[in-house]
Amino acid sequence: MNAPLLSCQVSELEHSALPEFAAACAQRLDAGERLLTLFGRRDENDSGAIVVTAVFQPAGGSLTVLRASALAGEHYPALTASHPSAQIYERELWEQTGLTPDGHPWLKPVRFEGERQQRMADYPFFQVRGQEVHEVGVGPIHAGVIEPGHFRFMCLGEKVHHLEIQLGYQHRGAEALLLRRPPLTLAASVESVCGDSAVAYAWGYCSAVEALSDTAITFETEVLRGIALEMERIAMHLATLNGLATDIAFVQGTGTYGRLRTAMINASQRVCGNRFGRGWLRPGRARGITEALRQDLIKTLAATATDVAGINDLMRAALSVKARFNGTGVVSRKTAQDLGLTGLVARASNVAVDARGLLPGRLYAQRPIDSLTEATGDCWARMVLRMREIDVSIAWLLAILSEGWRPDAMASCCTTSCRTRRSPTGSDWRWRCATTRSQISRSATRASTSPTAATTSNAQPLQIHLGAQSPGLAVHSRSGCGDPGRLSR
Repeated sequence: MNAPLLSCQVSELEHSALPEFAAACAQRLDAGERLLTLFGRRDENDSGAIVVTAVFQPAGGSLTVLRASALAGEHYPALTASHPSAQIYERELWEQTGLTPDGHPWLKPVRFEGERQQRMADYPFFQVRGQEVHEVGVGPIHAGVIEPGHFRFMCLGEKVHHLEIQLGYQHRGAEALLLRRPPLTLAASVESVCGDSAVAYAWGYCSAVEALSDTAITFETEVLRGIALEMERIAMHLATLNGLATDIAFVQGTGTYGRLRTAMINASQRVCGNRFGRGWLRPGRARGITEALRQDLIKTLAATATDVAGINDLMRAALSVKARFNGTGVVSRKTAQDLGLTGLVARASNVAVDARGLLPGRLYAQRPIDSLTEATGDCWARMVLRMREIDVSIAWLLAILSEGWRPDAMASCCTTSCRTRRSPTGSDWRWRCATTRSQISRSATRASTSPTAATTSNAQPLQIHLGAQSPGLAVHSRSGCGDPGRLSR
């Protein structure tokens, strides 16, 4: 969005002891708040200390943050036993820092980091006992460009009773890389963190840098970013529908959804030079859209809307699709809430989680987009919800592109200087464009003694955490499904 979802002066946060921290987290979870992230890092000023951070989202309120200091090897009462939404966070915290959640029912490595990298064969897979139960292992090597991962199916006949996924075969070191490089050189790395959410991650990164440098971006820039994000959403929904059709041998869907996804990502390439939207967003700016490109996007979206409606009707009417998806993989609303599910999976289980509506920012506040849900929580609901969200995103984009945005304004958002711009109502505002380290410096921000940290030259609180010694922390929306999460530590 156009501003951080959370901004605080970290040096002023109270650091509680680990047991008190766990009790405070449990109290917030008992009150119905959502746990957005829980993570830890080693304190560089004290090699034996661990700094733990948790961020919560109250119902209808602003985000809140809690912090604790602990010593390596400390124990605390596990949150997971009462609040399953904490299970993956506590496992990762244990794996990365050695802080042990006593009573955790599923304390297994998540990614096999550090010394555990050579011990993947010791992973304790869950077993279903019975003479006729058989195990099916898939991976870690997969076809195409799928990243490595091992899937262990526990089956009785044709019914899958349990599936467990083992990760950790690949370590890119993305977070460590982000902490080693200058803040304004990170865009390409951030866009590569998650291939199907390059635009979403880039927007979170841009918001962080803009907050750090006190850069106010124009509304036209936000519109361009929204266009990029919704086009990415459409393309990824089409790719998933293509996968669903392929997995059940529905050949009409396989061919058509794949073709439509290609049309969408090719349209993104015509705007920014990359099919996945890389390079479209940068701190302080966004790649502009000329009148010719605007008309091109309108034409592409209109054609996609027509074709996707036809193939959606075919897929929803096919008896083979209904037989495979109806009642399969059901996630109840309570289960989704207990597990803290987000994005489309949560919305398909009738949990209305969408940061575009809950924490909309300036763009989605002025140009709202419908947030949809389905009630049944099965594969059918997730398929239908993707179809409906494609329709909503196309309608939103066509409205934005057709309602008279000035081509000169839409094309001028690539400027790299600090200037005063006049709004359509006649009022002026000044904005800084953080495109070089020197411009960041002139935006009242200076580099600290650490090459990866940043501090402000005035008393304003920092709003991004770019290094272990940085006194600031920010949480931004970075999920293509419109859900808040952390950009970096």
